[in-house]
Amino acid sequence: MESKESLAAETARLASLISTHAPYDGTFGKRIPSLSVSRYSQVNENSVNSFDLPSMLIVAQGAKTVTVGQEVYRFHQSQILMLPVALPIALKVTQASHREPYLSVKLVLDPHKIAELALRVYPKGVPAVTKWSAGIILDADVGMISTASRLLNCLTNTSDAELLGPLAMDEILIRVLRSPIGARIAELGFPGSEANRVTRAITWLRDHYSDQIKVAELADMVHMSESTFRVHFKSITSMSPLQYQKALRLHEARRLMLSEIMDATTACYQVGYVSPSQFSRDYSRFFGSPPRRDVIGLRQQVTSG
Repeated sequence: MESKESLAAETARLASLISTHAPYDGTFGKRIPSLSVSRYSQVNENSVNSFDLPSMLIVAQGAKTVTVGQEVYRFHQSQILMLPVALPIALKVTQASHREPYLSVKLVLDPHKIAELALRVYPKGVPAVTKWSAGIILDADVGMISTASRLLNCLTNTSDAELLGPLAMDEILIRVLRSPIGARIAELGFPGSEANRVTRAITWLRDHYSDQIKVAELADMVHMSESTFRVHFKSITSMSPLQYQKALRLHEARRLMLSEIMDATTACYQVGYVSPSQFSRDYSRFFGSPPRRDVIGLRQQVTSG
């Protein structure tokens, strides 16, 4: 049985490797697809809004809070946050300093890979899942942390990154699938499961965020009753289907204004709004500032950074 000392030692090793690959504050993508590392040396005064793909976040040092809808997830060193589906989130670094910065590894999850590995972990079928949530916090064990360290070690050699990196990522997923939360992750990859049907609806919404659609039509699309669909959608995303679509539209409008220098009115219509005034009200509530002020502030942050 592993000891707290061995877990602490392995976590310290992972933190050291992250520091090497994230030499200053920021998030850094790496040569292994779907892998990134982060370092932040101060806490956030305000939450940072983002739209996250299905992902796994392993914290080696410091602490962070992630808010999804009405749910708040607080996690710290030697813990893992799983976000099994694509979600709009608000995140905040809550424990960090220049001497001991927040350090983490992030893996973007591939539902097809999860389904493939889940068949091997659960050859007789996935145990029934009765509880769902938008995020899942898992206490990491030595095996998970040491595998993450081996994954980062692969970055020093191109051949290792190409050949051994994917194997290390598979091992991390297998260890998660064998953990107490494994069935909840596995269910998302199994065709026909209610969780998988919700993920299919989420994929449709992401691809058609500007379309007008009724919830009943979306439920019918994934072969669920409207009432069952609403319950499962909210349990998995912590928001209703229409709230989810609204968040998608607002994030995309923000991206268009930032990266394509689009004005707010044009962005409003582009993402499916019919009323610029309603768009401005929703945007202000969601991001904390009206569109123009928010975008100017974000550009200033980039310039000053």
